Amino acid sequence: MKSAQSVALVTGGAKGIGRGIVLHLASAGWKVVFCDTDRMAGEQLAASSEHDILFVQGDVASEPDVQRIISQTVNWAGGLNAVINNAGIADPHTGPVEELSLEQWQRRLNVNLTGPFLVTKHAVPHLRKAQGAIVNMASTRALQSEPESEAYAATKGGLVALTHALAVSLGPDIRANCISPGWIDTRGWQGTTEKPEPLSASDHQQHPAGRVGTPEDIAAMVAYLISPEASFITGQNFVVDGGMTRKMIYEE
Repeated sequence: MKSAQSVALVTGGAKGIGRGIVLHLASAGWKVVFCDTDRMAGEQLAASSEHDILFVQGDVASEPDVQRIISQTVNWAGGLNAVINNAGIADPHTGPVEELSLEQWQRRLNVNLTGPFLVTKHAVPHLRKAQGAIVNMASTRALQSEPESEAYAATKGGLVALTHALAVSLGPDIRANCISPGWIDTRGWQGTTEKPEPLSASDHQQHPAGRVGTPEDIAAMVAYLISPEASFITGQNFVVDGGMTRKMIYEE
């Protein structure tokens, strides 16, 4: 467990996996700042938490927003020990590639790949002082694909490559690692009171681990990677998918 003086910034932290990371780290004693474009969800999470967290609205694709987010983080918490680049446009399907607009392509690139670059760029001076860590949130879609997901796959593949480049450039002062989640059920982590329908037995059973993942599964890996126990781990991509990418699936 980290002390209350250790500070983490989580991008895209108002909902889904990001929300799970915020709550997990805060409950483990971290001071957590999280940003999101969704003001309502961000304010709801900050108001409902009993832990030491701060919400800052902003878009990671905007460099002025990123500079403001980093500044507010350091001013509020007094430093920065870890950055979790989780913000992203989650919908992978953009239709046939011949109909994919440059606007759609560029928006995903801006948020999913340029965003982590900008956050890292402006966080590095503070992380270097703290001998800190970076965790980037990629996807198993960096390694395998469904049809009509070119823009999303390209951004997540780029994020894996960006991670090992950062690890080499920033080491030994700063470690950088990547997590590639598989199917994570985020429906109960969207900042609403609506209870989702249960997933089917087959949804769970198709996973070698026997179940679909939860935000807590990813948050636990994040917590480990930014901890002192992971001080010899950098430049790696950790697939957390219940074993699905290890299955050979052919139509019979």
